[in-house]
Amino acid sequence: MPDKTSDTTSDATAYKRRLVVLAGPTAVGKGTIEKAVRAEHPELWISVSATTRRPRPGEKDGVDYYFTTAEEFERMDARGELLESAVVHGTDHYGTPLKPVLEHLRANIPSMLEIDVQGVHRVRARAQELGLDPIYVFVAPPSFDDLKRRLELRHTETSEQQARRLDTARREMAEEGEFDVVIINDEVEKAASQLWEIIDHGCPAGGRPGDK
Repeated sequence: MPDKTSDTTSDATAYKRRLVVLAGPTAVGKGTIEKAVRAEHPELWISVSATTRRPRPGEKDGVDYYFTTAEEFERMDARGELLESAVVHGTDHYGTPLKPVLEHLRANIPSMLEIDVQGVHRVRARAQELGLDPIYVFVAPPSFDDLKRRLELRHTETSEQQARRLDTARREMAEEGEFDVVIINDEVEKAASQLWEIIDHGCPAGGRPGDK
């Protein structure tokens, strides 16, 4: 886990960049887009979330997630060490360690969180307190049927888990209009280019990259 002895006091003048907060429904391809951006722009720092869920095949502790117990997660949250936390799909806890986020922003490093929509609500609630002015980006599928197909092709969830995730996805997609920018992931390279434009230059007018 990240170092817990940290100064998390807010100072808006200390943050030289705006934090980008990326969210979207399950299986929409957020991770794939992130990898494409990092391949072209390795200077991008993406926060590693803490979670109580079990690792999937190939996932590494401290790289993909900080895998922890429910008890330790609750202690971190109680100590104020998480920027946001949420229970996702009604089963697992996810949260963003706060200290690394503030350190990277102070160092003028392009920084991004990839979290669920519940987590976005928590970031919004704490942003002013912490002196942050995030850009909120929603990744959407071309259609709900496309999202369902992508989830089925992953073969990482049971039928019951898929149904629960799709139910969550419907609710999350209904909140698309609450975000600063919406990226439609119909082509990974295009979506990655749009995301980097936002990270590097800020939020485009009109809410969708490429809009005039």
